[in-house]
Amino acid sequence: MSNQKVSVITPLFNSEKYIAETIDSVLKQSYKDFEMIIIDDYSEDNSIKIVKEYSDPRIHLICLNENSGAGVARNKGIEAATGRYIAFLDSDDLWVSDKLEKQLNFMNSKNISFCFSSFFLMDEKGVGNGTYRKALTKVDTRTMLRNNYIGCLTSVYDTQKFGKVYMSTHKKRQDWGLWLKLLSQTQWAESIDEPLAYYRYGNKSLSNNKWKLLRENYLFYRNQVGLSTLGSVFRMISFLFFYFEYKINFTKAM
Repeated sequence: MSNQKVSVITPLFNSEKYIAETIDSVLKQSYKDFEMIIIDDYSEDNSIKIVKEYSDPRIHLICLNENSGAGVARNKGIEAATGRYIAFLDSDDLWVSDKLEKQLNFMNSKNISFCFSSFFLMDEKGVGNGTYRKALTKVDTRTMLRNNYIGCLTSVYDTQKFGKVYMSTHKKRQDWGLWLKLLSQTQWAESIDEPLAYYRYGNKSLSNNKWKLLRENYLFYRNQVGLSTLGSVFRMISFLFFYFEYKINFTKAM
């Protein structure tokens, strides 16, 4: 594997409205040693056609033969990755131009193997409202069992430390499960207290449907973490407190 190369994993499904902007935000990175692996999850629109219009040799397209979900798509990307570092970016989200440079400098200077950051919020039209989601300084396993405090679009992990670690193939909460797998191998993950990405906050978010959110979190604790029924219910109730605390304390005006 290349010593400092970053493999950017991007699952793609019916994102013809956004994928070009997402790709452009990666190509504009000040850090140039990367590959972008785009895994099309059997799109039915013009997403693949748009990706194929890019001639940059760092962009690689993998097409799945059936719709399998983001977890399967991301795992295909991780499997194909040739970089030392694994980063994630969904097909409708964006990075600021020095995102990778700042994170790799941070990781190398502090000898960190798992890093994340704060991120901006924007609507489906790409318009921000002047707020960002402030990252916790550090998270460990105990903290991450309360809530998913790591934005997938900001995460980077070092395969030289962990090897290639894959996501669950469950339909929801695959990234949260991955963070817990990584944290089981290290003391904590550290963040850069600076927004380095733009999250398109729309209908894709489970938080728009609170009952569905609770159900998916129960299934996460039960099936991915492996807690008992009672333990999963307790964690689900506990999640509610930390969820609203997070919403109140960590979304701040710029």
